[in-house]
Amino acid sequence: MRALLIILFLLPMPGFAAGMGYDDARHLLSRTGFAPTESEIQEYATLTRAAAVDRLLAGVHTEARTPLPESALEFVPRERLRKLKNASEEQRKAFLREQIEKSLELRAWWYREMLETDSPLTEKMTLFWHNHFVSSQQKVKSPVLMARQNQLLRRHALGNFGELLHAVAKDPAMVVYLDNVSNKKSSPNENFAREVMELFTLGEGQYSEQDIKEAARAFTGWSLDRKTGEYRFYRMLHDSGEKTVLGRRGKFNGDDVLDVLLAQPATAEFVTGKLWREFISPDADATEVKRLASVFRDSRYNTRALMRALLTSESFFAPQNRAVLIKSPVELVVGTLRLFEIHPADLRPVALAARNLGQDVFGPPNVKGWPGGEAWINSATLLGRRQLLARLFRAEEMPVASDDDMAGRGGKRPQRMAMRMQPDYLFNGPHWFSQFGAKGSAARQQVTRLVLATAPQETPPASSDNLSFLSALVLDPVYQLK
Repeated sequence: MRALLIILFLLPMPGFAAGMGYDDARHLLSRTGFAPTESEIQEYATLTRAAAVDRLLAGVHTEARTPLPESALEFVPRERLRKLKNASEEQRKAFLREQIEKSLELRAWWYREMLETDSPLTEKMTLFWHNHFVSSQQKVKSPVLMARQNQLLRRHALGNFGELLHAVAKDPAMVVYLDNVSNKKSSPNENFAREVMELFTLGEGQYSEQDIKEAARAFTGWSLDRKTGEYRFYRMLHDSGEKTVLGRRGKFNGDDVLDVLLAQPATAEFVTGKLWREFISPDADATEVKRLASVFRDSRYNTRALMRALLTSESFFAPQNRAVLIKSPVELVVGTLRLFEIHPADLRPVALAARNLGQDVFGPPNVKGWPGGEAWINSATLLGRRQLLARLFRAEEMPVASDDDMAGRGGKRPQRMAMRMQPDYLFNGPHWFSQFGAKGSAARQQVTRLVLATAPQETPPASSDNLSFLSALVLDPVYQLK
């Protein structure tokens, strides 16, 4: 009788679901963050999948916790830029160095937020939208406008996609980047109208060239105040005549056209497909995408509702969809620092390291953004990834930016710091290993389970010391996967 009571006591109580376990928790936190720690995984392992996802979504921020640098708060009026044409060469160089330093400080600020945030999902979604609604410092030429756009993306990161679309269309960085600043009734510029259909909403093949021409007329007059950098509508430059877009006719303005795009079923499917490839697998399941897109549409484009459906789906947790995504440079760099509790005071070398691996935040390569996936890996970047990881564990030099590096000119190789790596970049092995309690093979099995998304290609020798063992795991090809 006593044995039976013990068995009954150990069985799950009716109405109480068992936790999802370590592996599911690690998978969820790895995909929605940069790299979970052992304590985070253990905490989430006790929750059901639905409860874990709800906790992640409830913790999303609308504002960064790290204060913006002062240099990212001052807008440089166009008048000052025009005066530089008549300035001396030395004055122009000084101004360029100043802008490069501001841009680098802005990058370091975002890396600080990604590294220290208590809601990695907030930053993952902000980064996702940064690669969806692409703008680049190289063309916008204003750290302030790029910082404001970053704040906008974070504010709407898991809010309403329709509201985000309308806000981004009037965002000054976007207005400059896609040339709407020069879109006027007398000479419509089609750049924004084209990209809002192809890259932001419908996807290729869902519109005609005539739709683009008509939509461009609707966005005429959407510009910015050259003195303040704020959005401004110039009524005299706007074409108020009738337009026909996707079969609908009216005296449309830009907001009207955006609503027409949001009314198309293709928009929900396009955005859902991109989120699938970001969080689940490189190849989207068409049937599942349609199902999830219906959740998106039925919720009136509530991104939080879509993400909950996506992250709790069987597809997300399916064994075949684990360890199939390649970490982006940002995920690799930030994840490694977070996982191994490395908190450097100066994150500018980190920003440059990720840039050298192919991902320069605030500087996507073109309007289509970073393609991701296998495009992250080639002979040069794979070698660069291994060298970066080796430096972190061997305390070698970190790269530093030159003017040409950060301005994106000349394709020059990065310079190296003249001094050795600072102590705050060093990995504290004994302290880190102490969290596993158990010694020997049991501890190493747990370390492997934490560090890698699946079994390593090559098992490190049992005779190796702890640091060598860990270095072998980090340099294993599987470490590049999530």
